[in-house]
Amino acid sequence: MIREKLNEFYKVVFEPELIDEIVEVGSLKKIKENELLLDIGDNFNRIPLMLNGAIKISREINNGDEIVLYFLERGDTCTISFGSGLNASKSKVRGVAEKDSEVIFIPVEKLEDWMVKYKSWRDFVIDSYNIRLNEMLEAIDTLAFMKMDQRLYKYLTDKVKIMRETTLKTTHQEIAIDLNTSRVVVSRLLKQLENQSKIKLFRNRIEVLEY
Repeated sequence: MIREKLNEFYKVVFEPELIDEIVEVGSLKKIKENELLLDIGDNFNRIPLMLNGAIKISREINNGDEIVLYFLERGDTCTISFGSGLNASKSKVRGVAEKDSEVIFIPVEKLEDWMVKYKSWRDFVIDSYNIRLNEMLEAIDTLAFMKMDQRLYKYLTDKVKIMRETTLKTTHQEIAIDLNTSRVVVSRLLKQLENQSKIKLFRNRIEVLEY
């Protein structure tokens, strides 16, 4: 089962010998929508390889509010788990499934072994670091330089691409939490976007018309 699922995406990424090792040591887990993958303060000694679905990675700030850092989707891994696992430190982020997902977990001690042994794994880890760094820099730029209406529209269009669905199942309050703003502000700006024919609002659903 694990080999079949790995081959759907990672066969073109990893050497056959590395696939064999992942099959040997990896464990497959199905994660339901809204299920917690990891929480702040957890000891996390596994590396997740995303097979399908989407996981939201967020950071909690001092007053208890959250801010979204990035999303994991098929073919991704969470590079923050590398450092937490190798240093035996507690997780500083929270990961929650945005939709039903499947993940293969790899023991974190394999990270360094495979970096030496397999070029494809080394490239994968370096590329993952670069992708996550760019996403977090983009998140910082969004916070610093974008107005809330621009942030909201970017959030919706990014999420459509990640979820691979034009209709998002979400509430105004859930969006407000992700953007660290108020539900009233989100509701007002969503109505503006609807008036601009960029989205269409339904009860607990938003259809994105332009992205």
